[in-house]
Amino acid sequence: MNIKKILKKLISSKSDLTTLSIVGVGPGDPSLLTISAINAIKKAEVIVFPISSDEKKSIAAEIVKEYIRFKKKIPIIFPMARKEYDPDEIWSNAVNIILKFLKNEESVALICLGDTSLFASSSNILRIIKNNHPEIITKTIPGVSSISAAAALSNFDLAKKGETLIIQECPSSKLELLDLIDLNKNNRNVLVLMKVGNRWVWVKDVLKKEEILDKSLLAINVGMNSQFVENASKYNNDIVPYLSIILIRF
Repeated sequence: MNIKKILKKLISSKSDLTTLSIVGVGPGDPSLLTISAINAIKKAEVIVFPISSDEKKSIAAEIVKEYIRFKKKIPIIFPMARKEYDPDEIWSNAVNIILKFLKNEESVALICLGDTSLFASSSNILRIIKNNHPEIITKTIPGVSSISAAAALSNFDLAKKGETLIIQECPSSKLELLDLIDLNKNNRNVLVLMKVGNRWVWVKDVLKKEEILDKSLLAINVGMNSQFVENASKYNNDIVPYLSIILIRF
């Protein structure tokens, strides 16, 4: 092997060691992990993953537990719209933790639920790194979104020819939801409401009064043992997890 090839190999190895990979791990079912996601996780020496609090397990880490047993595992609290956490401080602290390993020439994989481009908290970390540390090599690996998985599980077409797919966070008030329904009900639209959480009780009431509850698909804990992906009218509990979604075809 000549000197040029040796140098090229050394440079390539160093690049792999100092890369930050943002990895989408899907909604919950390990069988939905992509080959690219598995390869990135296997290459990384440090796995950073989100938790909602110090007492909670990481769903993302549980999905990939088979591949991270012998790696450094670093949990970071993600705010998830909770008032007790300062999001700017959370993201800055997360970046500082990640930089510590990267500067030590250890590769890092930041894993996140679902897809890396759809309401992904990891985008805040990536933004800070790109703005303040452009020298860091970053790779983004997409994952299966909870929306796609829920649609597949129920044979729900997210968009047919001539239709428009609208994805947004669940409105925070009845009036906002009513306005959103009025805006879309006379068009060929499919509406996806994400992060329903504790709004479910009054959201269900609005959908029922607007006579679209039977047209709505409720998806809870997609890909997990406790998943519910069925017509929203069949769900009788008043509580749904934060990341629950509703799909409506008008």
